[in-house]
Amino acid sequence: MTAEQPLISFQVLSERAVVPQYQSACAAGMDIHAAIAEPITLRPHEIALVPSGFAMEIPVGFEAQIRPRSGLSCKHGITVPNAPGTIDADYRGEVRVALINLSTVEFTIEPGMRVAQMVIAPVARATVRVVGALSETARGAGGFGSTGHR
Repeated sequence: MTAEQPLISFQVLSERAVVPQYQSACAAGMDIHAAIAEPITLRPHEIALVPSGFAMEIPVGFEAQIRPRSGLSCKHGITVPNAPGTIDADYRGEVRVALINLSTVEFTIEPGMRVAQMVIAPVARATVRVVGALSETARGAGGFGSTGHR
């Protein structure tokens, strides 16, 4: 595999696991399914960790970003609270997805349900340097909304 197309190895940890795959030729993300035996009911504003039933090996220089599924977010208020969640190249444990219910009604996660999507992305590691002052810019230290653009 090339740097543009990294090889991701999956280890199946549960008979309920569904190994992620792209669902279309141009899909950016692979769906992650809930590897659960029983439904999980999320009350409003509750967070749950949903097991995937797999572990994976990501090449150095890449990460897996765990993102919400747009249908769950828009229709039901179910999202990933730390979106995007990051899985580092040296992590070898089971992938679990944190989900939060932002709606005012309960939502039930069913066994095998597609609960999130995973995007493989390159990672740039920075060199850190401590300085006494930073270079000047037109914006300077202006914070949120300081550019005047809407």
